Amino acid sequence: MSDKTYQPSVNGLRTFVALAHHRHFGTAAAELGVTQPTLSQALASLETGLGCRLIERTTRRMMVTPEGEALLPKAIAALDAIDEFVAAADRNHDPLTGVVRLGVIPTVAPYILPTVLTGLAAELPDLRPQIVEDQTARLVAALREGTLDVALLALPEDEPGLTEIPMYAEDFVLALPADHPMSGRSRVSPRILADLPLLLLDEGHCLRDQALEVCRLAGVDAQEGRTRAASLATAVHCVTGGLGVTLIPRTSVASETASGKLVTVEFTRPRPGRRVGLVCRSSAGRDAAYRRLAAIIADLVVADGAARHDDESASGTI
Repeated sequence: MSDKTYQPSVNGLRTFVALAHHRHFGTAAAELGVTQPTLSQALASLETGLGCRLIERTTRRMMVTPEGEALLPKAIAALDAIDEFVAAADRNHDPLTGVVRLGVIPTVAPYILPTVLTGLAAELPDLRPQIVEDQTARLVAALREGTLDVALLALPEDEPGLTEIPMYAEDFVLALPADHPMSGRSRVSPRILADLPLLLLDEGHCLRDQALEVCRLAGVDAQEGRTRAASLATAVHCVTGGLGVTLIPRTSVASETASGKLVTVEFTRPRPGRRVGLVCRSSAGRDAAYRRLAAIIADLVVADGAARHDDESASGTI
């Protein structure tokens, strides 16, 4: 091959492979949807560029030359690679196929993921979620850096450059030891928190800020206990051990009360709560796909009965 810069066209390679397979110009042209003169021109261009004859044609038959036989497997492999490249691009065109890196805050992840992951496998069988559990600030940073695609966060975040898609809302309930004097009550006012040692999560957990906001809106100074927990599960253990009370989201109630050592009491209306949504980069251009994902997740969580769709008004979410 004299011209080292020559690059064969995809059409040229397809022409060669079709002719080698059918050994007939008319059949090969029909398969490729071109005329025979167009087919002959594509073959001639390929042979000229490569500097060798690939197909030998006589009045009676058509044959693949020895050079063509040697190059045919490589032409087939090149076309297979191109077809796979195009197929991969088509798959990637739908953000809800393949790997999606999903961040989830710790006060959401353990309570909804068993339901959500099972449901997503049924609804979106080609989706492969990769879960990253972390605090809000680090998840937002990962979104901005591009190491996460989407995140389940408590809203609003109001971060520039990020799109928020509301999904569901849930109430907060007061968690007490089973033998607490208030455990038999059906409703309490958030003002009761002025008289109770409130266990809070460590700095960085959005649920800590939300609990303090509940107190502020109730017009009380939180009687914060000395104990602080790194996780909601730890806070619950401290409550059952008699170290105070805490607020937990309703989606966590079934899990955290399973031992029988913890009871929950609802707040009077307007009940405090939170909104949870899907957050993604606005620049990603995948809003439509992620809105579909958010709707599926919301339906799965709401179906469990511990939350309601975000557009259903019932409580005073903060």
